[in-house]
Amino acid sequence: MAEIHKNTVVFGGAGKTGRRVADRLSARGWPVRLASRSTQVPFDWTDEGTWSRALAGANLAYLTYFPDLAIPGAADAVRRFTRAAASSGVEKLVLLAGRGEPQVHPAEQAVRDSGIAFTILECAFFNQNFNEGLLAPVDGVIAFPATHVGEPLLDCDDVADVAVAALIDDAHAGQTYELTGPRVLTFEQATSMLAEASGQPLRYQPMSFEAYASVLAPYLPPEQVAFTIDLFRWVLDGHNASVSDGVERVLGRKPKEFAAFVRDALRAA
Repeated sequence: MAEIHKNTVVFGGAGKTGRRVADRLSARGWPVRLASRSTQVPFDWTDEGTWSRALAGANLAYLTYFPDLAIPGAADAVRRFTRAAASSGVEKLVLLAGRGEPQVHPAEQAVRDSGIAFTILECAFFNQNFNEGLLAPVDGVIAFPATHVGEPLLDCDDVADVAVAALIDDAHAGQTYELTGPRVLTFEQATSMLAEASGQPLRYQPMSFEAYASVLAPYLPPEQVAFTIDLFRWVLDGHNASVSDGVERVLGRKPKEFAAFVRDALRAA
């Protein structure tokens, strides 16, 4: 049976997962529109006046919250947004969330209560943080407030594949999937793998949360620095140091290995 291509809006389409979701849908011939503060039809979480135009004509939506779904006030915004989405005729929402973060549960519940079909993706730390985000090396050093804590690093390609499956296949409606990579690595181990593959003298530098707050201070407002540090204290305490089978349940294959991410990242550099 041929796919019925539905109008899809990707909220946060410039982000690590959003642009990959959009690319995959476009490759399948699905009509896709990006929505962010910089798109032709702008969308801003802090300006409800932008929401209705961004939602107009959408059947499906991939939803990421900026700056973070765990931040205070996110759940209220998501609840108001889902009401607008329901009124606009959106049939399905796929929400990106954090794994092992009770702080995101109120926002998740807002999606569950919306009356719209939904799938929630609770994700581990992304591999792409090492080349597109907060773990990118600076002068050969990756500095982060984690010592020997392990994390089942997850590839954004896998997130996008799962998100697309959830958008186009109703079998995933009502599901919450924990998504992780295939094995637990410490940040030091991941840095060593990057160094070995690249031939560059990279090293991992663990630091205190207080020191990391000083690193963030020039770039973020004080309340966002405090939020970020509090969140990292929570997620980096070791309770997420295990793998889940979410990727395999949805896609029928193992998630991408960190070593494969490293190879792909170096090839694209």
